Amino acid sequence: MPIISGLDNLRRVLIGSPLPTSAQHEERFNNAEALAILSSDALSSVAYATQEIVLVLGMAGSAALGLTLPITGLIIGLMLIVATSYRQTIKAYPLGGGSYRVSQDNLGKIPGLVAGASLSIDYVLTVAVSVAAGIAALTSYFPGLDTYRVPLCLVAVLLVMVANLRGVSSSAKLLSFPTYLFMGVVGVMLVAGAVKFLGGTLPTIGPEEQTRLLAPTLEAEGGQLMAIGPVLLMRAFSSGCAALTGIEAISDSVAAFRPVEWRNARKVLTVMVLLLATMFGGISALAHHTGIVYAENGPTLLYQLGQLIFGNGVLLAVLQLATLLILLLAANTAYADFPRLAAFLAQDGFLPRQLSSLGDRLVFSNGIFALSGCAALLLVIFNASVTRLIPLYAVGVFISFTLSQAGMVVHWWKGKGQGWLGKALVNGAGAAITAVVSLVLLYSKFTYGAWLVLLAIPLLIALFLRIRNHYDVVARRLRMSADKLLKLPDPPVSGGMPTVVLVGQLHRGSFEAIRFARSVASDLVAVHVDLGGNRTKSFIEQWERQMPDVRLVVLDSPYRSLVDPVVDFVKQFELEHRKDRNRFCMIVLPVFVTQHRWENLLHNQSTILLRQALREQGTRVVTTVGFYL
Repeated sequence: MPIISGLDNLRRVLIGSPLPTSAQHEERFNNAEALAILSSDALSSVAYATQEIVLVLGMAGSAALGLTLPITGLIIGLMLIVATSYRQTIKAYPLGGGSYRVSQDNLGKIPGLVAGASLSIDYVLTVAVSVAAGIAALTSYFPGLDTYRVPLCLVAVLLVMVANLRGVSSSAKLLSFPTYLFMGVVGVMLVAGAVKFLGGTLPTIGPEEQTRLLAPTLEAEGGQLMAIGPVLLMRAFSSGCAALTGIEAISDSVAAFRPVEWRNARKVLTVMVLLLATMFGGISALAHHTGIVYAENGPTLLYQLGQLIFGNGVLLAVLQLATLLILLLAANTAYADFPRLAAFLAQDGFLPRQLSSLGDRLVFSNGIFALSGCAALLLVIFNASVTRLIPLYAVGVFISFTLSQAGMVVHWWKGKGQGWLGKALVNGAGAAITAVVSLVLLYSKFTYGAWLVLLAIPLLIALFLRIRNHYDVVARRLRMSADKLLKLPDPPVSGGMPTVVLVGQLHRGSFEAIRFARSVASDLVAVHVDLGGNRTKSFIEQWERQMPDVRLVVLDSPYRSLVDPVVDFVKQFELEHRKDRNRFCMIVLPVFVTQHRWENLLHNQSTILLRQALREQGTRVVTTVGFYL
């Protein structure tokens, strides 16, 4: 018990005290906070998008580096098309849900699950790539730390996880500064670089030096220059498309904005894309004019640019610090969106229902834990290498882009409201272009790791469908008439115990527990805990129709805790009914008994915690009534 109490105290120190459900409307982003939190993934990608283009082009020698700007221009054009399409999605789906909800509503269940699986994978990769790139910025400045790259990444994931568990308001205040610091210092670098270029004082690297610097990359690829052909260009383009990851984040989290939600979300999306295009284009232009090259696990391209423009002074240190912080913060975009996506999937029965429950700080805590664990595993497997993780990146998000825009075409076609044709054409163009880019990404990255994503998506969909099938079977087993008066056994003529039975919903499982309690109880009380969600009123009405002879007590739980209100009620109940030491009270808890052990993971195991809490306070008779699924 002291260990459990100590862990609980530590959790309170790190995460904070629980927030009441009534405070949920306060846990929303203003536009400045939303730009920092929801745009950090997209904005931070400028730290490595140009770098990855240069890395691929460098395989064809210094002559190929001149193609950096044209490829960047194509990606910026694609960026504007995707952003325009998502502006329409935001207004059409003001409650959020993004690609998953749009695809499911308009294209069907399987396309929706493809979008959900693709985005889930991309969010995990967002955390892994962002953290790895952030630590790469740190090791560029402090090369001696390179051997500790993986442990540093795991510590970073832990810190970002804790920050997000503290809740929307706390994390926004804590994590907004790095985004604005990064935008500010990159802006200063771009202006200073432009001034030096116009004044003819911008340092440059000549072809001979470029060839020498590219030698390690060529050796890693077999020592032979690649031809400047379609395959090389597609691979460079696909690597640079990492700059588009994160654009969909705002459409997934429209409900997290302050009113008017969709209007504020569109404003932030527009500002984000303009900033992203400016920074990405500016860094690529400077890289082109200076002739900087990049070798895997060497000093980052952004660090080298900072050295050329700022020198080894304070501004370079600030640039690296800002880059480190925003890349770690970029993972926060996934922490803002993945738990919401997982909650949507859980509400629809495709993931464990626990993922749809709000934690103490009004965030989806279980989703945050799941994301952290998966990202940490990837970092260990891929040795925290940005270059090894990048080929897996962006494939999933472009698949979801395509499905989302195709779904919006169907949405406009079904509604046929004012101006529907123009809107459908915008989304149709976006769907066609992102579909082509998806094919390019798959072709150019397939042998470099994209096949793993193609394998993971159907496996995830199979898992989603297996979970949904389990919940459907459970629903059929539990279903009973919602209007029929339920017949209970007669209470004992004499003897019996004062009994409390916990009831979450009225179904065959809870009915079995009530029947047992009625057969042994001298005084029977059914207890229901109101955890929010606006279902309590309909539950009370159903109870009065079907079980009017059993007294029902509804306990409010402003902090969404099942355990605390029940424990407090039982304590008072026992004080009232235990007249002497020979009289006992009994607490009856209904439980599900699953066919397979793994299926227990799909059900809330709150009975275990409740039983433990009741034992701790001295309740002596706690029994469970199993319902076999």
